[in-house]
Amino acid sequence: MPLLVGIDCSFSAPFIARGAHLPGETQTATARELWAYVDHHSADEDLGAASFLEARRGRHFYLGAADGTKSDFLHWRTCEMAGDRSTKPTTVYDAIGAAQVAKASFAGMRMLHHLNGRLPIWPFDPRPTSGALLVEIYTAIAARAAGMPRGRSKLRDASALDHALERLGTRPHAPLVQYDDHSTDAILAAAWLRASADRSDLWQPSGLNAQVQQTEGWTFGVT
Repeated sequence: MPLLVGIDCSFSAPFIARGAHLPGETQTATARELWAYVDHHSADEDLGAASFLEARRGRHFYLGAADGTKSDFLHWRTCEMAGDRSTKPTTVYDAIGAAQVAKASFAGMRMLHHLNGRLPIWPFDPRPTSGALLVEIYTAIAARAAGMPRGRSKLRDASALDHALERLGTRPHAPLVQYDDHSTDAILAAAWLRASADRSDLWQPSGLNAQVQQTEGWTFGVT
């Protein structure tokens, strides 16, 4: 395909383990229904979702000690429990700390709702033979593929980035004005997507059945 776009956020919330995305609140039966629900109930003007999480803190989301016992909020999607269970650093219900992915993920769901029908989004839509396709990624997967050890996957200089790109079969990058985790993660993830786009096993992971596909989605690269 001409354009494979990786977005580093969770495309849905857990559903399989508890039979609902937000138990006791939602009756959404698909990820698309959840996207619409989050968008409708978020007051943020910039497609953010901070208001959505804040209104549900202590009930669905953990934002601090006042919300109760943190372990009560730890629920994961099927793809996040696949393999060695370390493909995600946290759950979308944990909204505190530097490693949290909740705010970006629910904001991402609002974005997906507005893109729905305009671009195919995997695995909710089939892989097209042409045009663009959006997939969920986790940049640490690209780092592991480039031979970077767990816990040391951040690239902060040109030499380290070029070394990682070489491991993925990509030529050296054009110099950046400034090197930060966001920029180098994006470059490395793009190189990994290009190198991995034709791997049939990544498009057909063993845990991706029809129910998981439509309710939770999947992180591209998890097998």
